[in-house]
Order: sequence, then structure tokens, then C-alpha cells
Amino acid sequence: GPGAGPVGCKEILRPYLPQSHMGEWDSRRPDSVGQVRAFFGNFLVVARALTYALTLGKEGITRTSGMAVLNANYLMRKIEPYFPPYYNRICMHEFVISLEKVKKQSGVGALDVAKCLLDYGMHPPTMYFPLNVPEALMVEPTETENRETLDEAAQAFAEIFEAIKNDPDCLHDCPKTTYISRPDEVGAARNPIVRYQFD
Repeated sequence: GPGAGPVGCKEILRPYLPQSHMGEWDSRRPDSVGQVRAFFGNFLVVARALTYALTLGKEGITRTSGMAVLNANYLMRKIEPYFPPYYNRICMHEFVISLEKVKKQSGVGALDVAKCLLDYGMHPPTMYFPLNVPEALMVEPTETENRETLDEAAQAFAEIFEAIKNDPDCLHDCPKTTYISRPDEVGAARNPIVRYQFD
């Protein structure tokens, strides 16, 4: 993300669609969520993607795609002794690990490991996705990472693994170096505040 492009839905959701859409239009839709964004969507996302593709060219796109695959496989094998991949095969640009066994043994789950990675200055992996993998972390090192940063990431995973073995409770307090440590994510999901309320 952020995404860009058309969105489809089932007929039951049609009354709630935003005001801007393709096709036949009925302006008397009281249940519509109204105007969400400009009619052309996330224009800058599309402009950035086009700029990136045009800058790289055909050969560059092929090369960077190969680097993304190489980086993912390199990191997957580097952290395999600590966190084995859920699907033990050559991956494409991302791989998935499951912390289900780790959580049963130590109480440390995917959320704890992801939050701990913030203390290493790393953007955490996607948590709990795919949905069919329990305690999933989807790790996706990009094509721009070099071997040094991949080794730093592998070292972070190794140190987190050691912390799980020696003092698993310390991971429940991570991150410790960020301004906000652990926001109430369940509360935020149940009672979302999607815009700032000015006084």
C-alpha cells in the first residue's frame, strides 16, 4: 500500500459506495459514505510507480526484481536457524515465518517480535498475514537493501531469538526506544477515530 486503482464490491454493499465511481449513477443515495478522495484516487502513488518504472527501464525492472528475490532468499536462510520459514522452499520477494511454536513455549508471539524489531531501527514485518498461518510474520526485504543491512536484520532476529530463550517477558515491553510503546490496538480497531477532532 497505499493502493490505487478500481475497487469492486457485491451488490449488497452498493448503497454505501463513495460518491465517485464508474458506471451508472443515482445521486439519491442517502447511505453513501460520501466523497472519500478526489475522483482520480491516489494519484501520487501512480505517479511514483510510473516514475520508478520509467527510471529503471526494462532491464532495470528485471534486475531490481531479481535483487528483491535474492534478498528475500538470503535473509530467509540467514534467520532459518532461529525462525524457520513456514513454507520451506525458495521464495519470491517475501517469505513467511510462524511463531506458533514459540508462542506456545514462551508466550512471545508475532506482535512481540515485530515490536522488538522497532528497537533495532527496523520497520516491522507484516503481522498475522497470511491469515492461514498462525502467528505469522511476512518478511519482505526490498531490492534496495544491501548485504550489510540484510546481515544486520539477521543479527536482530538472532538476538531476539536469544532474548526469547533467556528472558521472554522482556519482549512484552517492546518497543522501548520509540515515543509511543504499545498503543491500545484492540481498542483502536473496535473504536476507530479516523480523523482529528479540532477543539
